[in-house]
Amino acid sequence: MLYFSRLKTFGILLLCGLGLLLSLPNITPRPGWWPQAAPWPQVHLGLDLSGGSYLLLQLDTNAITKQDLNTLVDQARQTLLAARLGYTGLRADPANNRVLVHPLAGQATQAMAALNKLVTFAPGAGSASVALSTLPDGSIAIAIPSATRAARVSQAVTQAITIIQRRIDGSGVLNPSIARQGQDEIVVQLPGISDPERVKKLIGTTAHMTFQLVDTNAVPGQPLPMGDEELPFSNAPKESLPVFSTVAVDGADLENAQASTDPQTGQWVVNFTLNSLGSREFADVTAANVGKPFAIVLDGKIIEAPNIREPITGGSGQISGGFTARSATDLALLLRAGALPAPLSIVEEQSVGPELGADAIRAGALSLAVGFVLVLVFMATFYGLFGWFANVALVVNLILMLGILSVMGATLTLPGMAGILLTLGMAVDANILINERVREEVKNGRKGLAALEAGYKRAYGTIFDSNVTTLLAHITLFIFGSPPVRGFAVTICAGIVTSLFTATVLVRLLTSRWYVARRPASLPV
Repeated sequence: MLYFSRLKTFGILLLCGLGLLLSLPNITPRPGWWPQAAPWPQVHLGLDLSGGSYLLLQLDTNAITKQDLNTLVDQARQTLLAARLGYTGLRADPANNRVLVHPLAGQATQAMAALNKLVTFAPGAGSASVALSTLPDGSIAIAIPSATRAARVSQAVTQAITIIQRRIDGSGVLNPSIARQGQDEIVVQLPGISDPERVKKLIGTTAHMTFQLVDTNAVPGQPLPMGDEELPFSNAPKESLPVFSTVAVDGADLENAQASTDPQTGQWVVNFTLNSLGSREFADVTAANVGKPFAIVLDGKIIEAPNIREPITGGSGQISGGFTARSATDLALLLRAGALPAPLSIVEEQSVGPELGADAIRAGALSLAVGFVLVLVFMATFYGLFGWFANVALVVNLILMLGILSVMGATLTLPGMAGILLTLGMAVDANILINERVREEVKNGRKGLAALEAGYKRAYGTIFDSNVTTLLAHITLFIFGSPPVRGFAVTICAGIVTSLFTATVLVRLLTSRWYVARRPASLPV
């Protein structure tokens, strides 16, 4: 039990040295001799330590339902026209999550048969049939199954999380935390941000861009023709233009967008590139409407409406609208990241100032230092030399734990600091068990080496069982807990792994080397 080969000793010391190397960036700046190309990870500070913003966002599920119903209206129209069946009153009924259509007299049976073939997209399940029913007035109600609606909401939340991550990454915020909460809510934590309003605007903007033709035949002051809509300008809300509701080119076909300055005017613009499908559609629309105004619409507001001077066949264009450098960069970022599947609203917002974070760090560091010193004093007082071996292992344990958290790129929060302090107390439990077992063996008449061998051997089973059960409990906390609880669980799990190593391997190595060097007549217990 106390024999260590040279290879095993070298491996233990190498592991301790690696832990020290990985933990260095948490207490010192990057050494000058360290290669710049090599990774130098460190533990990041959470929202409660570095300051920042906490946002609870809710996805507008009604907007998703409205989109799906509008799609179903188009599908029903195309299906009935393909079957040469007449109808009246085809419309969406969002209040009851259904589409209503009234077939002509004598065609109800054929209409039901045709509409029964409609399917609606069900994420994860391919497609699902719609639910049809006949109302007393002879209308047919087409409803989307509730399971499909729930799947659509789940898919939309997942998509929104991905898009939010892209937008935040592009804005330069480091180590954001984005997680689903409940059915339609998203929690966003942004530590250390300097411009929270800008980030909130980036997150909350739907950023659905479309290209729509302006209806030049509409008469101002008169009711809009069928198929038109009145949209305001983004920079002049009191001014508006009538545009065709039909989208000529969808922003979903955008491939890239970059902010730059126009070499002729010096103004900030956004240059965009369309994919192959969007390029063909853009070329067809501009070729057929030379001389007519073409509105660029973002989230229901017109950015600009320039005239089409000539067909645009290259699949690229330019958006100008009195942008500043920041607004042009943000718009390009939004377009690159893609549009949200539905609008997001801020349900809850909390801000933590950097001063409060600094106070929390000082309080946490003080508690860690006091707890650490008290544990050192206790072990040295009650167990003498073997207690000092445990203290050395405790220092190494803290270094290894920081190294593991650094490699993981973990975010340290106040619960995480509490977990580190608790781990320091738990780390010496194994050494206390070993020392007490050695004392018992000495009292029972065993001498030196035999007492050490028996003490370590008999304590090992208890140490292993207690640490494994604690580890399983905290793994469960990590799986099912909220983000603060997960931070606590991560530090405890890392601490359990390192304390098992330091208590059962490193302390045993120190004890073995001491015993071989001194050959004491009796153990200092």
